[in-house]
Formats: sequence, structure tokens, C-alpha cells
Amino acid sequence: MERSCGKQILVLVLVLISTHAEALFSRHMQDFIRAVQQVEDQDPESKPLSVLRSLRKAGGLIDAFIQHFLGDADSGGSDMTSDLSAYISRSVQHRVSEDAAEEGVVLTPDGTTVSLTPLLLGLEAGLLSKSNRSVRGLYQLTLTKDLDQAQRFGSPKNQLLGPDGCWDSVTQPQVFTLLDSPALLTTAQINGGMDGVVLGMEVSDRSRHPLKLSRLLMEYYCHQLDTGGLDSAPRLISRRRRDNFRELVEVSVLSRGGVSSVELQRRLEGRPKMEVREKKQLKAMLRKGVREFVSKFIGCPPIIPRCMWRAEPYRGTPTNLSLPLSFMFIHHTFIPGQPCLTFRQCSQDMRSMQRFHQDDRGWDDIGYR
Repeated sequence: MERSCGKQILVLVLVLISTHAEALFSRHMQDFIRAVQQVEDQDPESKPLSVLRSLRKAGGLIDAFIQHFLGDADSGGSDMTSDLSAYISRSVQHRVSEDAAEEGVVLTPDGTTVSLTPLLLGLEAGLLSKSNRSVRGLYQLTLTKDLDQAQRFGSPKNQLLGPDGCWDSVTQPQVFTLLDSPALLTTAQINGGMDGVVLGMEVSDRSRHPLKLSRLLMEYYCHQLDTGGLDSAPRLISRRRRDNFRELVEVSVLSRGGVSSVELQRRLEGRPKMEVREKKQLKAMLRKGVREFVSKFIGCPPIIPRCMWRAEPYRGTPTNLSLPLSFMFIHHTFIPGQPCLTFRQCSQDMRSMQRFHQDDRGWDDIGYR
């Protein structure tokens, strides 16, 4: 009896240790980078490509489509501890649960949320590239990989892209809940896909190969703006993702790449080719998706959901606007000439502005959902 009890206690202790180790990391990009640093520290001589393969193996990104472009994840990289592997797996594997919780995403310091799978796949494709002019499989791995599944099961709503969502905490994020039913690609998947393209193209130039993957991610996602704002910021940072993507990519390529992605998926799975009708439907869906993509993610700056800056509820009955508008008021920060430089500062300014609207002036709210 004592021996059996001792075994149960030992198992419980091991489970608690593993759970505690994983709980030390939140679903924040800075914590994911810390995990990457731990992978690097296990083999200080490891190259970024080897580290990416270790992450891909731990994340279970080993299907035939991925291996067609990137090869076997077992062909490089070192083993990692079980608790670190569990954290990587939880952080990387993308899915949306029945209660609309999106997994495989992390919160970045600028307030946007990023899916890690397309980011990591884009980086690996870039490092494998033999030419900085063309990266094999870059768009397929980052933005069009899941089109075949979407075509088979259909988008649950008219829009093909989105939605965004909200975190349970912006300091220790663990659960990210979508604001609506998921479409073809969520906002986090698109953010991660765009970053995967931008960084994949960057590292495809051998003269720009990073010494450490963690350092590249830190410089890209965690750059601290100074008083010069974006005007004095480096080119390669996440806040410039849309500008950089627009300069690098001809969006019409995405439509053509989408069709080839679906055809490749079917061939790798041993399924028959698309019928003419199916192909026409896919092309029509892609044309619509590209128009929506350009409108929402290329032509406009990112919009942070209200719940992310802890907005108070709307007071009164909202009125939908219709064009043309007879007038528009644009508010800035409370003190002119001192714009916010961090997500925390900007959130505080938004709450202050909302209090001015609702409490000081008795107005309904700031006018966006």
C-alpha cells in the first residue's frame, strides 16, 4: 500500500512539475521567444534552420503538404524537454474550438495577434531558399495552405476573412476568443501569414541570415518606439507588416497560388483532380477573397478590437453610419504632440478618451465596434 501510494505521489509531482513549467509561459510572443531561446540554449551551435525544424517537429507540422516544400522535420534539430515540447505544441498547433477559442496564436507587443504556424513555415521556407528573388512554397505555406479544406466544408458566412478576437488578459494571455464564427482565415492567421512572407523573403537573402532565430523574432516583434514614432523606426518590425507586405507582394499571385495549393493537396492525398465546376467556384472564391484581403489588410491600418483596450459598454442605441457622411470628428491623444508609443499607453489613452465622451460630455461612445 505504501509503495503504491508512493508511486502515485511521484506521478502527481511529475505532472505538477510539467504543468508548472508550461504555465510559466503565457501565450504572449515574448514568452514564445523565451521558449525559442531555451531550444537554442540546448545546442548553442544550432543554426536557425535547425531550431525551426525542432519547433516544427514539436508542433506536429509534418503533413505531406508541408514536407513537400520543407522536407522531413526529423532531418535536423535537437530534442527538447517534454514540458518545453508540450508548450511549443500548444502554441503552434492551430485550431478553433467549439466555444470559439482560437489556439496556436500569440499576442504581440503591438496589440495584434499572430498565428505561429504560417510565421514559422515562412521563415523555414526562406532559409531553405537558394534565391532571394523567389522562395519556393512561400505563399502556399503561409496564406493558401488551408484552402482545400475551406472549399470542401465551405465558409460559414459571407465574409471569407476574419474575425479578430480578444484575450482574457493582455499581461498574461492564455485564452483568445473570436468575436464571430471563423471564416476562411482568421485575422491572426492572416497576420501570421503576412509576417511569414515578409520575414521569409528577408532571410532568403543569405547576407541577411540571422545568427539566432530568437534575436530576429525579438527585433521584429518587440522593438520599442522612441519619441520619433514610426518615422524613426527600423524597416523590419511588426508594426510595418502591412506596408512591407504591400511592397513585396503582387496580390494577384495569391489567386494563382491558391489554385495550385488545392491541386497539390489533392494530388498528395491521392484524390481526384478538381472538376471544371469546382475549379471555377474556387477561382471565384479566391477573387472575392483577394478583394476582401486588399480592402481590409492592405489598404487599411489594423484596427484593435474594443475589448483589447477594455472599453466600457456602449451607452444608448448605436446608429449605423451610411455614406456619404455629413461630417466626421477625429480625436487624438488628450495632450497634443505626445502620441502613445506602446499598446499599454494607447489603451490608457483610449479609455481616457471614452471617459471624456461618456462621463464629461454625456455622449454615447467612441464610434467604432
